[in-house]
Amino acid sequence: MIRLDGLSMHYTLGTARIDVLRGVSLRVPAGQSVAIAGPSGSGKTSLLLLLAGLERPGAGSVDIDGMRLDTLDRDALADLRRDRIGIVFQSFHLLPSLTALDNVALPLQIAGRPQAHDRARDFLHRVGLGARLGHYPGQLSGGEQQRVAIARSLVHGPRLLLADEPTGNLDDHTGEAVRELLLTLNEEAGTTMVLVTHDLAFAARCDRVLRLHDGQLHEARAAPHGDALAV
Repeated sequence: MIRLDGLSMHYTLGTARIDVLRGVSLRVPAGQSVAIAGPSGSGKTSLLLLLAGLERPGAGSVDIDGMRLDTLDRDALADLRRDRIGIVFQSFHLLPSLTALDNVALPLQIAGRPQAHDRARDFLHRVGLGARLGHYPGQLSGGEQQRVAIARSLVHGPRLLLADEPTGNLDDHTGEAVRELLLTLNEEAGTTMVLVTHDLAFAARCDRVLRLHDGQLHEARAAPHGDALAV
């Protein structure tokens, strides 16, 4: 599902060059769940943006589901995200003029999928927002907005889910419900999942844990059933 070869990325601040990723190579088979951990500022979010085709690397290549992203134009990348990728951003990106139900139904409507509102309603119930369907983002708490964003990322049945701190703004009870939803989707639908998280209990339940440090990905081992991580 994911193939990275020699991936590098840097930013320039004034005269200084900041290397975010340095020659990263990675293979992730379809259906695998992968957690990416690492200190703040280590480039975890940048890596997700590269996987989504929202940023371009300075060097190297990104292949998603057999498609090399640097060969695709903007429209083809948008089609790939619409049809095969679900993305959960930390900043939510909900449309303020649409209700929670309409925000979640929108990707299905754009794709011309039937019963968009019925499916959106089901996913909002699954993230515990069945009573908030008609509320606008400005009427929802940060945690509720995050759950709307999670429902929107899952509603079209993506082959690949990219999630940036999906439980970061949630209380313990809601966070556990979201963990179960994502892991169930991974198991039952075979959705490949790559998540950036500081939630070590969540990371330990994934098939694989990677640590990003000094521009490099390092394998870590996740003990089963939510035990502590062994590096």
